[in-house]
Amino acid sequence: MKLKRLNLFVIFFIGMSLHALAQRTPTKKSVIDVMEKTNAYFMRVWPDPAQKIVSDKVRTSNLWTRGVYYEGLVDFNKIAPDSAYLKYMLDWAEGNNWSLRFGRNSRHADPMCAGQTYLDLYQQDPQSHKILEIQYAVDMMTYSDKADDWTWIDALQMAMPVFAKLSVMKNDARYSEKMYDLYIHSKNIEGGGLYNSAEKLWWRDKDFVPPYKTPGGQNCYWSRGNGWVIAALARVMDILPETDPHYQEYKTTYLEMMDALLPLQRKDGFWNVSLTDPSDFGGPELSGTALFVYGYAWGINKGWLSEEKYLSPALKGWNAMTKKCVHKDGMLGYVQSTGKEPKDGQPLSYDKKANFEDYGLGCFLLAGSQIYHLSK
Repeated sequence: MKLKRLNLFVIFFIGMSLHALAQRTPTKKSVIDVMEKTNAYFMRVWPDPAQKIVSDKVRTSNLWTRGVYYEGLVDFNKIAPDSAYLKYMLDWAEGNNWSLRFGRNSRHADPMCAGQTYLDLYQQDPQSHKILEIQYAVDMMTYSDKADDWTWIDALQMAMPVFAKLSVMKNDARYSEKMYDLYIHSKNIEGGGLYNSAEKLWWRDKDFVPPYKTPGGQNCYWSRGNGWVIAALARVMDILPETDPHYQEYKTTYLEMMDALLPLQRKDGFWNVSLTDPSDFGGPELSGTALFVYGYAWGINKGWLSEEKYLSPALKGWNAMTKKCVHKDGMLGYVQSTGKEPKDGQPLSYDKKANFEDYGLGCFLLAGSQIYHLSK
């Protein structure tokens, strides 16, 4: 009987030790080190940040994928300031003449992602030419009655923070009100509403609203797409005052999503590209996981999410990425290529490069910048 009790105690002790180890918070230095390593790799590969990107066609570097990278770099530079990072941002913006990829008359959300960094750089050194194009494009939308532009959920992350920032910078609620109109169309109207209020997750666009199902017969919720929404809500709530009339709407949706994502995390710390169907190209994937880690860490740092419930999933996701995705030279593996659904860019692997390397790193830097604030 004594031996049995001793064995049970040993098993319990080992289990508790492993549980504690899984939740161990990384040091601030380790977080900075891996962020520096991955970012240094990218800066080596792209010494001229304004260089055109050649893949299936030639694109200017002010496209959305690069805009997401600079979102991450801006946040990284806040916790580890480096004049080289600031120069890299300025060289990119100036090399593109502070322009939007489709021109200032386009209502498309994707090019507006670059405007997030233009506005950040303008706030550091206000010169009107830096925000001329992005403000023109946003003004054109704000002062029109049309509000059905954001027909896919990626658009929320690309454009919402721009509207929010201009609203605060210009002390003009017309920007934040227009942003809400565009957002609520996506959420409640487009395709019958892209947000499933029952499962607290978003369909990527109307093509994935039921009766569309995954091969396993589940609703299709794309990981990175839902990650974009999390990032959009967090970044907007960081910008807007809590007195904004729609702040509670954003907060409620954010908190609902954070709870819905918890049981969908894989045992290895990642989330599948198809959130509710592991048979639909299941496996490790960095970009969606990084955005969810960003969302959890941001909420804990904000004081909205309890460490008891949410810290372990955040750290588990971060540790999974740093251990399984980061190459010795800083390249990131398991990044799903651009697309809109689980099958795009498959199969994923440690050694396979995404068709664009920038946005995955941007998501990773956003996550790391929030994990840093949790660190010892």
